[in-house]
Amino acid sequence: MSANTTRLFKVGDVYTVNINETSPVVVNQGGTSSAKTYSILQVLFTKAVEYVKTPENPTCIITVVGQDIPNLKRGALRQALEIVSNSPALQKAIGSYNKTDRIFTFNSGAVMEFNSYQTEQDAKSGKRDYLFLNEANGIIYEIYWQLNRRTKQQTFIDYNPNEEFWCHEKVIGKKGVKLIISDHRHNPFLTQKQHDDIEAIKEEDLELWKVYARGLTGKIEGLVFRNWHLCQSIPEFAKLIGYGLDFGFTNDPTTLIGVYQAEGCLYLSEIIYQRGLHLEEINTLLKEYGIAKGDSIIADSSAPGTISELKRLGWSVEGANKGADSIKNGIDILKRYKVYITMSSMNLRKEANSYKWKTDPKTGKPMNVPIDFLNHAIDAVRYVGLNLLTEAGKKLKSGSFGFRKKKR
Repeated sequence: MSANTTRLFKVGDVYTVNINETSPVVVNQGGTSSAKTYSILQVLFTKAVEYVKTPENPTCIITVVGQDIPNLKRGALRQALEIVSNSPALQKAIGSYNKTDRIFTFNSGAVMEFNSYQTEQDAKSGKRDYLFLNEANGIIYEIYWQLNRRTKQQTFIDYNPNEEFWCHEKVIGKKGVKLIISDHRHNPFLTQKQHDDIEAIKEEDLELWKVYARGLTGKIEGLVFRNWHLCQSIPEFAKLIGYGLDFGFTNDPTTLIGVYQAEGCLYLSEIIYQRGLHLEEINTLLKEYGIAKGDSIIADSSAPGTISELKRLGWSVEGANKGADSIKNGIDILKRYKVYITMSSMNLRKEANSYKWKTDPKTGKPMNVPIDFLNHAIDAVRYVGLNLLTEAGKKLKSGSFGFRKKKR
């Protein structure tokens, strides 16, 4: 693991291997905190800054693609803006940034755009020099195929390998494709505690450790939520029950999940999933995302001071009803419902695909206790279950509650 300094920014091993790779398609399979997305963005910034216009190469268009715009804004675009803010040299190399269209224009003449494509037909428009599919397991193969065939020089792909998808079946192993596997050990910018926390997954579950600490493709068994479903968005007829809020600390994200109910089903929408948030920033984001002051917010009761401060700011916040077996009780409440998660809720979906029961080291059989890993959004949903889906859930089914509608 090493950190080097280019004239633009400090870089790690994942940047170095990607910037030196010449294969037409470069697949980055990585564990948690391997810095694969950050490093690929640094590579693309480097290519944009170093581009020189020639008759043979009159333009340089770089397209960064996410599953949808909300995911781009919370993920790759946010990281791109962070890279720019930390690099005065890069700032000088950028002529302008169009926030509305999410387009960087460089003094070199290169352009970097952040976009999403909902259908194969959408992906047929436009050509580019470089393509980056961020969190590609949330993008269908047909969109990748159309975009890749309209890319002149190089395509980058990244994802977490919690299960196989089209990239394993149709891309890896083909001619002109390079697979790079990275993990947290390749990220020189993590603290020792962050490295230790990731390695400690091995004590909880070996399969999860292989996926998240070593970047190896897994098929995770013993999931707590086996039968959840995807939906495009929250249905108009669904009623807002409330929001679950899990506070982040040094290394963990603050999460806010909207929980809706209709016809015996729950609909979940990820609203906030962000590290490093302070109280005032949480307050600002609640306003920006249109949370009403009267909406119920059920928060982690282990932070009473933060809850009190949010109440002082006018939010209707209460602590989750924790107690003996509250984790299992919250899970049991949620499992009474058929659960739908919106397509844009990438982190919540990732957690649902990884949230599993501990296994007995002697028998190998699942225990009745979930692993305490990658569960921040799940915890937020549990809080709503513990406080608002007991008697309230029964009354909702009978139509005696009139929660307001809100589309997410």
